[in-house]
Formats: sequence, C-alpha cells, structure tokens
Amino acid sequence: MSKRQQSKYKICRRLGVNLWGRPKSPTNRRDYGPGQHGQRRRKPSDFGVQLAAKQRLRGYYGNITEKQFRRYYHIAGNRKGDTGENLIGLLERRLDAVVYRMKFVPTVFAARQFVSHGHILVNGRRVTIPSYLVKDEDRITVRERSKQLPLVLEAIDSPEREVPDYLEVDHDRMEGRYIRAPKLADVPYPVQMEPNLVIEYYSR
Repeated sequence: MSKRQQSKYKICRRLGVNLWGRPKSPTNRRDYGPGQHGQRRRKPSDFGVQLAAKQRLRGYYGNITEKQFRRYYHIAGNRKGDTGENLIGLLERRLDAVVYRMKFVPTVFAARQFVSHGHILVNGRRVTIPSYLVKDEDRITVRERSKQLPLVLEAIDSPEREVPDYLEVDHDRMEGRYIRAPKLADVPYPVQMEPNLVIEYYSR
C-alpha cells in the first residue's frame, strides 16, 4: 500500500490544479506552487509537460507508488486497443477508486484506508487490498457494521460528486455493481487528464 508522507493539498499546489475538485483546496486561492520559490513560473519543456501529466494522473488515485504506476503502464501496453484508454480502465478498476466513485467515502485517501481496514466486501468476500482490480459485474458492498459510520453517511449526502454511468449504486443498501471499464471521456475528472502524454513519458 502506498504511504502518503505529505499533505494531499501540497500535491495540488505543486501541480497547480485542484486535483480532486474539493472546495477546500488551496489552489482555489493560490494557484502557484508551495514554498519560497513557488511563484516562479517557467515554460515547461516537453519532458516537463509529460511529467506533469503523469504526476496528475498518479496523484489523483491517491499518489500511488511509481513502481505500481509503471506496472499499470506495462499491463496496459500489453493489451489490445489504445494504451492510454487501457491505463485509465485499469486505474478505475482499483478497489479504492471504485469505492470512492460509488460515494461510500469522501476522498480517495479515505477509500484506501476504508478498504485496508476491512469495511468492504467484493461478491460477499472481505477484501483489504486497495489495489485489488475489480472485474465486470462484481458487487461491492459496505459491511453491515460499517454502514452507519459518520464518514460513510457524510460521503453519501455530499453534493460534490455524482456516481458515473459505468457503476450502479444503491445507497440505501450500501452496495453497488461494477458494470464495465470506462473510457477516458466517461471518467468525471475535475481536471484534464492526458494519458497520451503519460504513455509518451514512459515510452521515451
């Protein structure tokens, strides 16, 4: 499991975007990097543009490790079809991402912790691995004793996000179904993601 060693909002400020679309993000007020030299702006090189695209995508999914992210790239490249679309499909199959998309928790970081603490069942079986890849038609359920947690109730009532079309969710029963892997256009990212630049970065 990836460890977050710094404030998630520093990730937003370093990248200069409100990565998760949260109203409390400091980029809403200060759209420059953190630190003494954060306001210095230089035109990025092609490599810098590709690196920023990779860091945005990697950071969005809870700042997963570089080793794990590179592994997803290799798996995506070995599959038929567009590598960028395949990469997005893999990332959206992560159990923590699915739990976040289904609005069982307010943030992707909370989703990782929620899964690792054993609050989620996949097809009736407890899964504690956030990077577990969900399959089509898998059923994701919040454990009975976890359904009244304030974290869960807060997320369900939040108007910040909508559940995307490639998922089916019943918030009364606290369960959902993974229908299919999405295309890039189907994923409700708050900021523009450019997986094509990520592929260029790794294929240098």
